Amino acid sequence: MATVNGTPISVVVADKSPLVRAGLQGLLNEDERFELLGVAENGEEFMTFVERQPFQVGIVGWVMGGMGGRGVLDQLRDRPDAPRIVIYTGDPSADIPRQAMRLGGAGFCSKSEPPSQLLDSVARVATGQMIFPFVDVRELHSYPMSELTPRERELLAALSEGRSNAQLAARFEISIQTVKFHLKNVYEKLGIGNRAQAVALYVSEKE
Repeated sequence: MATVNGTPISVVVADKSPLVRAGLQGLLNEDERFELLGVAENGEEFMTFVERQPFQVGIVGWVMGGMGGRGVLDQLRDRPDAPRIVIYTGDPSADIPRQAMRLGGAGFCSKSEPPSQLLDSVARVATGQMIFPFVDVRELHSYPMSELTPRERELLAALSEGRSNAQLAARFEISIQTVKFHLKNVYEKLGIGNRAQAVALYVSEKE
């Protein structure tokens, strides 16, 4: 039995679909390698389990109501006791594994794969392995910027100069609300959560 130090691997599941949650709950409960500690329907609920008790692996959907997989990974990045995260999604976008890896995820599994592959990935991740489909590591850092529109790039460049939202609105002749809307899109595309992170990423791209 593939356990860690002779004990079952502790797991928490987060997915927007009740059917997926029920299916994974059944699979994990039937497999002696694992101990299912909880099931959540979004990232916020998943994080309550993180705060409540330590566990080894999270199986997390990419798109959920409220906080999705990207938000979970961002929340966990600076936590030394963070569980390892396997992103489990039906989204066919080839960029999701790349984003998950860049944000500190430990693995990725498509819902189109057999459930046994997901369980094997969780077991291997718990032992310290990283499980991803082929990802061109040269693109891990630079690719997110390519998702930005020309206006969003201009806004980010101005942001790096230390301009306030009011100054950005005046410079681009748009409302402050429109500035906030654009910045929200920039943060989401870059997989970050605030202005300081956006500026740091922009500056690192220019070095």
